[in-house]
Formats: sequence, structure tokens, C-alpha cells
Amino acid sequence: MAPPKNIRPLNRFITTHDPATQKAIFSNQLSEEMPIQQIQDSADAQFSLAYTTDTTPANLADDADIPAYASYLSNPPGITISTGSVCRIVDMPPHALSPMHRTVSVDYGVVLEGEVELVLDSGETRVLKRGDVAVQRGTNHAWRNVTPGEGQWARMLYVLLPAKGVDLGEDLGGIGVRAST
Repeated sequence: MAPPKNIRPLNRFITTHDPATQKAIFSNQLSEEMPIQQIQDSADAQFSLAYTTDTTPANLADDADIPAYASYLSNPPGITISTGSVCRIVDMPPHALSPMHRTVSVDYGVVLEGEVELVLDSGETRVLKRGDVAVQRGTNHAWRNVTPGEGQWARMLYVLLPAKGVDLGEDLGGIGVRAST
């Protein structure tokens, strides 16, 4: 798959506090460049793990959340973390269609670049354009890049939070990532 032409590499800036002054500063514990995880069985999408927490509420004491996130960079989580949050950027190749899938989570999906069709297992669809938001509430769905023009990638930002109440379980539909923890 050719690299994306219409979207740029991303950076992630993590803030913390200067222990001496208590003023806000940028953390230097991790590179600002977000690594890309190529997802094979998911229409060749590229995932970038912008941030994770493994507890709710997040434990910010002594920057405990930063090394926890760093461990997920070397050993990526499933789609969700059942005790914390996931912020992920997904780049979708032209005309890509993800597998139909469901997670036990509330997901906020925001289109950053391009146009993306949200497909539900009922057959209903909606086209999201830049800035539009989808709220996924544990439902079975797929994503399709419908960006006009030849060779145009789409980019989405997702924030995934643990949920309870709908007991249908997780169904990854063949997405090439491990089961959620």
C-alpha cells in the first residue's frame, strides 16, 4: 500500500508539571512523534496510539500514567482497555472498508481528514465529513473511506471509554489486533 499523500505524520505533545515550580511543562519522557502500527486484516489501516490510561480515573501522580502508556506503545492494547481510556488515530486508505466490529465501550469518533461512511449492521449508514462526530455505544459497525478524489486517505480520531449495560460482548470481525483487555 502506498503511503498516504494527503495526510501528514502526527505528533503528540504530553504535558506535566515542573516539580520545582509546579508550572505546566511539556514532558520529555517520550518522543513527540507518534509511531504507526500497520493493521493487516483491517483494510490496511494505520493506527497511531495517541494516548492511553489503564485506570479510571487516570492516575497522574508522579506521572504514573506516562510509563503505563509507554508500555502500550511497545505492546499495543486491543481496541479498548476495560479499565481505562484509549485515544487513537486511524488512517484509512482510499476506498477501504473495515470489518464489521463491536466493542464494549463508548467511542467518540471524529473525522479529521476526508469523508468516512459509518455502516451499521442494520444496513443504515451516515457519511461523516471533517469535524463530524459519531458516538458508538457498543453497536456493531464498520467504517468506509468515501473521500472523493483519487488516492485520498481519510483520518479519524477515536476516544474509547469502558462501558457496561449492553451485554453483547466484543466482536472484532477479523480486525488484526488482539482482544481488548
